[in-house]
Amino acid sequence: MKVHCLFEQSGTFKNEFKKLGIEAEDYDILNDFGETDHIVDLFTEIRGGYREEPSIFDTFSKDDLIMAFFPCIRFENQVMLHFRGQTYQARNWSYEKKMQYDMKLQDELTEMYKLVNMLFIVCIRRNLQLIVENPYSEEHYLRRYWCLPATLIDRDRRQRGDYYKKPTQYWFVNREPKHNFIFEAQRANGIQTTDANRLMKKEHWESAGINANRKVARSMIHPDYANRFIREFILEDLT
Repeated sequence: MKVHCLFEQSGTFKNEFKKLGIEAEDYDILNDFGETDHIVDLFTEIRGGYREEPSIFDTFSKDDLIMAFFPCIRFENQVMLHFRGQTYQARNWSYEKKMQYDMKLQDELTEMYKLVNMLFIVCIRRNLQLIVENPYSEEHYLRRYWCLPATLIDRDRRQRGDYYKKPTQYWFVNREPKHNFIFEAQRANGIQTTDANRLMKKEHWESAGINANRKVARSMIHPDYANRFIREFILEDLT
């Protein structure tokens, strides 16, 4: 099995797969962390694959795994505040400006919704194994307005060693989660304080040569979590 990590330029999951002896590569249009193996416009590739045109999906085997960290910025709860004009930046906007902005947001949301559907359809048509990750909440767009329910919901990522609780959902296509037993102790209490979270994140970014900021930090996944997730839900039975 080879793992193709889409929209992951941090290398977090890629490197944990490699530590476990599994070949893995990252694909993204950016390379801010120096970990992207294939610098490619994945949206263009998804559209091409959906239209049966040449794309990176032609190079993926049915024995491979595609793990996609699909961009969630237009699906998360925060976008609802933008639609309602309740963000700090929009506090003094006229209704006309808010409505113009709403139309732009709707176009972007529609395009992202089409793209995530295209990605799934490409993998369903080609019988490719796919796992897609996105945040989870009751108001998340794919939670409320999609025909495919999440396969697995992790409601507290700290239980598997992550920095933040940040509930996350995963869709599995053409494979099922393994539910292996992992016998080492879990970090049940996670990191307790916001200051500790920020300090650890800042050190993480500095070691990678990246300037820390809160938004980027909260989007990241701790390597311990990635390693445990792979062993618990992706690898064959470890017992």
